[in-house]
Amino acid sequence: MFMSNITVLAGLIGAGIQASRTPALHEQEGDAQGMRYLYRLIDLDALKLDSGALADLLVAAERMDFTGLNITFPCKQAIIPLLDELSPEARGIGAVNTVVLKDGKRIGHNTDCLGFAEGFRRGLGDVARKRVVQMGAGGAGAAVAHALLLEGVETLSIFDVEVSRAEALANNLNQHFGTDRARAGHDLPTAMAEADGLVNTTPMGMAKLPGMPVPVELLRRALWVAEIVYFPLETELLRNARAIGCRTLDGGNMAVFQAVKAFELFSGVAPDAQRMLAHFQSMNH
Repeated sequence: MFMSNITVLAGLIGAGIQASRTPALHEQEGDAQGMRYLYRLIDLDALKLDSGALADLLVAAERMDFTGLNITFPCKQAIIPLLDELSPEARGIGAVNTVVLKDGKRIGHNTDCLGFAEGFRRGLGDVARKRVVQMGAGGAGAAVAHALLLEGVETLSIFDVEVSRAEALANNLNQHFGTDRARAGHDLPTAMAEADGLVNTTPMGMAKLPGMPVPVELLRRALWVAEIVYFPLETELLRNARAIGCRTLDGGNMAVFQAVKAFELFSGVAPDAQRMLAHFQSMNH
């Protein structure tokens, strides 16, 4: 086995992330590449902090010579004012999930968009995509919505508990992709009845937030269903969708492919995506 002289110290900032598979994904791939690769969880819940602590946490990470940080719920948008630069993707999406700390600068990237798109192509590459319903307009939702429109969804209806957030995301998307490609949804039963597919980008369905993002009676066999929650891999939404014969995509693909890109940003080395996928699958069986 070759030994590289690359050392990486990375971390994940978010709330309620003790079950995250990300540290193991990064560290095991680092080992396989012969790097010294350490990945730490910075859990706001465990530290009894909220996203107001981000500024202090970034300074601490810089002082301790972190290579970079991943950012997850609820910090993907709150982190933006604290950064020096944004990649074109991060700027367009308005959300950051990866920060590279280099030469005194904090550079924000978004690997969620690429991560979701890659998983979607692999798992649902041939599905109808005329009309799609998306639940959630937060930081992950913004990245997924961009990915869906890049992947050829004609009309995306976005539902969020905060209607203003769905409207803001739809406006952003229409500026990027052309008018009327996205809209804030107001009538979920009608939108679901007309939709080819449903994507959940809310935390609903996570082990700590059990439940369904849509009423089960709105599911039907012809609908494809994609999920970004990956702990558990089979959410209540996916279990119900599979029971009636829907095609489904679990959140594992996005989790792996966003990590593939983040690994490359942190280390400067392209990881083995298939090996990372296999490792993720072995952790979940």
